[in-house]
Amino acid sequence: MNLRRLLSIVVKELRQLRRDRLTFAMIVGIPTMQLLVFGYAINMDVRHLDAAVLDQAHSAHSREVVAAMAQTGVMDFHYQLHQPQEIDALLRQGKISAALVIPPDFERRLAEAAAPQAAGAGLARAPLQIVVDGSDQIVQQAARQLGALPLQALLNPGQATPSANVEIVNFYNPERRAPVNTVPGLIGVILTMTMVLFTAMAIVRERERGNLEFLIATPVSPAELTIGKVLPFVGIGLVQVTVVLLLGVAIFHVPINGSLLDIYGAALAFIIASLSLGVFLSTLAKSQFQAMQMAFFTFLPQILLSGFMFPYAGMPRPAQWLAEILPMTHFMRLIRGIMLRGATLVELWPALAAIGAFCVVVLGIAILRTRKRLD
Repeated sequence: MNLRRLLSIVVKELRQLRRDRLTFAMIVGIPTMQLLVFGYAINMDVRHLDAAVLDQAHSAHSREVVAAMAQTGVMDFHYQLHQPQEIDALLRQGKISAALVIPPDFERRLAEAAAPQAAGAGLARAPLQIVVDGSDQIVQQAARQLGALPLQALLNPGQATPSANVEIVNFYNPERRAPVNTVPGLIGVILTMTMVLFTAMAIVRERERGNLEFLIATPVSPAELTIGKVLPFVGIGLVQVTVVLLLGVAIFHVPINGSLLDIYGAALAFIIASLSLGVFLSTLAKSQFQAMQMAFFTFLPQILLSGFMFPYAGMPRPAQWLAEILPMTHFMRLIRGIMLRGATLVELWPALAAIGAFCVVVLGIAILRTRKRLD
């Protein structure tokens, strides 16, 4: 081996890499993004869950409990309810993740919990009830943390009193099975990975083979070219959704509480959003390798910030703002809301509107960039 020739090849590759700005940006950008996301945005401690309170006792102690719960930072009480039926409506619409229920006989239950021998051992009823959205496994974990709080000590700081029991009511997933939470989210993960990558590489492949030069000589407009390349993948995406649903029900017994029409409507909107992102990336990439790099670059923030793996409520505000831009964040709310909570697209319209806005903006930019390339 000639070291001089070897060094020449190394120098040549480094110079070529320096000229390839996109690849160089990926080399720096991917580790930077991972460091920032994992070190700053990802937080396993669940904080600031949107919550409601139903105080039926209206006593000084009940108000102290609500204040003590709020001070933990786990739940933010945005709604003061008057009827138990309101809890189910807010959970279905995804406006809250948990609700604190204080019964009318809270004072008596609290006394029984502090001195169970007075009411008969093991017969004391839980003074409090926390209703949680079981479609999100992370919310269930936060509820269990709250259920272990020593409420008597919160009401009487400094005194060594027994802990009052808190009853956890798990809506939509009473058995707390992990596949019930995971399988709906996997639909979004699979569509993100396949739709963005397939579309980005398919269009760049046409450019590498020289087919775009033939299309320039035809009456095909940039909009027709872009939409025509996207439409076949819509059917592929819907087939993938069907496969996941069938396997999820047959193997993992995941319930489908909502309408199949609503599920496919939400999936169709997300598929179009993912394909729009793939088309946009194809206008930036010069080769299939670059298209694949950029596609993987978009996977990380969507999967990590969408609430699929880590608690959305635990993220700092800047990370949440970024997550709100990404379509997968809103699709997670749609698919879990429809499949597990039985919600409708009408009830979840803000998430659907956000995906629609993403499609319009990103696909519009992609069409403009395609026109520039064809001109």
